[in-house]
Amino acid sequence: MISSSKLKSVDFYRKIPRDLTEASLSGAGLSIVAALAMVFLFGMELSNYLAVNTSTSVIVDRSSDGEFLRIDFNLSFPALSCEFASVDVSDVLGTNRLNITKTVRKYSIDRNLVPTGSEFHPGPIPTVSKHGDDVEENHDDGSVPLSSRNFDSYSHQYPVLVVNFYAPWCYWSNRLKPSWEKTAKIMRERYDPEMDGRIILAKVDCTEEIDLCRRHHIQGYPSIRIFRKGSDLKENQGHHDHESYYGDRDTESLVAAMETYVANIPKDAHVLALEDKSNKTVDPAKRPAPLTSGCRIEGFVRVKKVPGSVVISARSGSHSFDPSQINVSHYVTQFSFGKRLSAKMFNELKRLTPYVGGHHDRLAGQSYIVKHGDVNANVTIEHYLQIVKTELVTLRSSKELKLVEEYEYTAHSSLVHSFYVPVVKFHFEPSPMQVLVTELPKSFSHFITNVCAIIGGVFTVAGILDSIFHNTLRLVKKVELGKNI
Repeated sequence: MISSSKLKSVDFYRKIPRDLTEASLSGAGLSIVAALAMVFLFGMELSNYLAVNTSTSVIVDRSSDGEFLRIDFNLSFPALSCEFASVDVSDVLGTNRLNITKTVRKYSIDRNLVPTGSEFHPGPIPTVSKHGDDVEENHDDGSVPLSSRNFDSYSHQYPVLVVNFYAPWCYWSNRLKPSWEKTAKIMRERYDPEMDGRIILAKVDCTEEIDLCRRHHIQGYPSIRIFRKGSDLKENQGHHDHESYYGDRDTESLVAAMETYVANIPKDAHVLALEDKSNKTVDPAKRPAPLTSGCRIEGFVRVKKVPGSVVISARSGSHSFDPSQINVSHYVTQFSFGKRLSAKMFNELKRLTPYVGGHHDRLAGQSYIVKHGDVNANVTIEHYLQIVKTELVTLRSSKELKLVEEYEYTAHSSLVHSFYVPVVKFHFEPSPMQVLVTELPKSFSHFITNVCAIIGGVFTVAGILDSIFHNTLRLVKKVELGKNI
């Protein structure tokens, strides 16, 4: 068995009896300075250990989501009706997707961007296969021409007023004209306005009655509206919209539709309406104005990672649009690329790279408003977006590697005057390269080694300085003592 005396022989830290040591003011001051230096250097080393150290490189895009890119958007159009609003996607490879509805939701809004009801569910607009009669006949005296002067009186005089808002230059309006006039004549014969008067058909020339058509938010021609007791507004599950006809436009189909409108109306309804009109004068200034035809469009689309565009416009296969009456002013609540990051992921992103994340949704909060007038008519708003992907590789989030993907973009917008129907275009161009940010972790053993080096080094240097200072003082005293002798 090894004796205790032999173990003591390997002691690196042999103790000197306290009685043999001598304390000095210089040594005490140097010890305080050394202790402060140790604390300061330890704090610097700890801060350096906790700091994030990353390396940045540019590589070819290696996205985990493959060749597709998700685009999330939330846009508000105060002057574009949900009735005709369409979201289309196209790219340089020839992909064309029109009127996307599966991942897009629409909400009718007023001028202040406040929703006027629940989600807009128009369903698919029926494809009009018959735009008029094959054999045109002259029935010019069928429908009643209306203007701003007599529109309100007619709409309150008859229980059902069906109005064709048309434009003489419109191809579809001209196709509808013969069958509309013939239908109006048939309905006048069946329901004499003087004797029965449950329904009457009328027409409004929107090139002559611009203010009247604008008041009723007519954006496509021809638009057939159904007015009941002076209003064409209908409510369906909290959603308010204009009651319109979308069926076939031949005489037979129109007559059948008109018959359904009057099926549940008693024969004396016209007399009651006249009595009510005689006892109560309709004041247009006090009558509630129709709801504005605004639309909020939100949702997402998936596109290929090639240059392309998202287009929002007024679209219909059986209507024409007056470019001067279409206003695509809009507010951008969100327009972003890629998957949405959770709050935890976003904080991790900001921790690693504080400069990343500021351009994830560059257009958010921006508004692009065009005041409608002769000078600002036919304005298309285009946005040019250049997208760069940043991928973060971190070891701090979990034991395994964790990828955080972030898409950022720059945006440039312009207003373009053209002769075509105004649209909103979001041109996007993904970059084939990506920025790779890798966190370089620091080992705890390296931190402990540096702390030991700091403490030992400061202690040793302080001891050397104290020894030099103490020996110097002793030498000076000896020299002075020798001179005195």
